[in-house]
Amino acid sequence: MIKYIIKRCMNYVVMLFVAISMTYFLASAFMDPRSNYMSRHPHPPIASINLSLTNANINDQTPIMLRYWRWLTAIVTRWDWGLAPDQSSVGAAIGSRIGASVQLVTLATILSIVIGVSIGVYTAIRQYKWQDRTLNMLATFFLVIPPAVLGLFVVLAGIQFNSSIGNRVFFVTGLHSYDGSNPMLWLLDFLQHIILPTIVITLPGAVSYHLTQRTYLLDTMNADYVRTARAKGLTLNQAIRKHALRTSLIPTTVNVAFSIASVFTGAVITETVFAINGLGHYFVTTITNNDINGSVCIAAFGGVCTLVGALLADILAAWLDPRIRLN
Repeated sequence: MIKYIIKRCMNYVVMLFVAISMTYFLASAFMDPRSNYMSRHPHPPIASINLSLTNANINDQTPIMLRYWRWLTAIVTRWDWGLAPDQSSVGAAIGSRIGASVQLVTLATILSIVIGVSIGVYTAIRQYKWQDRTLNMLATFFLVIPPAVLGLFVVLAGIQFNSSIGNRVFFVTGLHSYDGSNPMLWLLDFLQHIILPTIVITLPGAVSYHLTQRTYLLDTMNADYVRTARAKGLTLNQAIRKHALRTSLIPTTVNVAFSIASVFTGAVITETVFAINGLGHYFVTTITNNDINGSVCIAAFGGVCTLVGALLADILAAWLDPRIRLN
């Protein structure tokens, strides 16, 4: 196992280096940080613009290979991901937003997986019964609701609940408002902020895992080894729990592992609705602001998450199915 992990990590480092380098060249080719200054009326002096772009190592008048070498050297030697066009540090911006994204999506992701997979198993066992039809209808309803609409609905529901009881129970912006040192009050304040955005992220995720897990389990329930297990005397629930469920969890586990990157950078709408400065909102900002260094840093973070997910997917698949060999 250890040898396999080391070998895969070495391969991933090479893949990540190539992918991030290609992203840097593409971002440098298609983004125009100079336009951020030239669009101002009146625009700053050209010499001042060139100085600012050179300080951030994004001056289009500097050869691309020289810029790339400076950028790569700064990362390798100082772990410095460069500056944005407004001269702010990309590394500091990413660091402050990773914490917000972790707080926002961790609980929602866990709840989505647990609730979605549990409902998927429950409905698969009761295929075409009223429980299956009712839960599938609800799943379809939440699946077609745009995230922005769902987010606004949850916000309005929270505001209405606060008004009905005459007290602020739920906050609809940010993740924290308590500045004291009492850990219990900090936790209470955090829960008041996180409950509503957690609902918005959990519902679509749970619906997705519910429908996919139901499909996977229905496929394995009719497999030969399940029918053989039932022929030997196992009940349907026993055959599903001991044989079908373990196999059907493999594709779900792979989906979960590969969704790690999108979990952090894909909550753009939720972060916008609840005014949370996370990675998703920052990713959109880097593109609109022609922030080459920022967009490449976000892409690198997403690449690391994806490759970590790929490694976890292989390990978990081998754990769920001993027939899979890690070689």
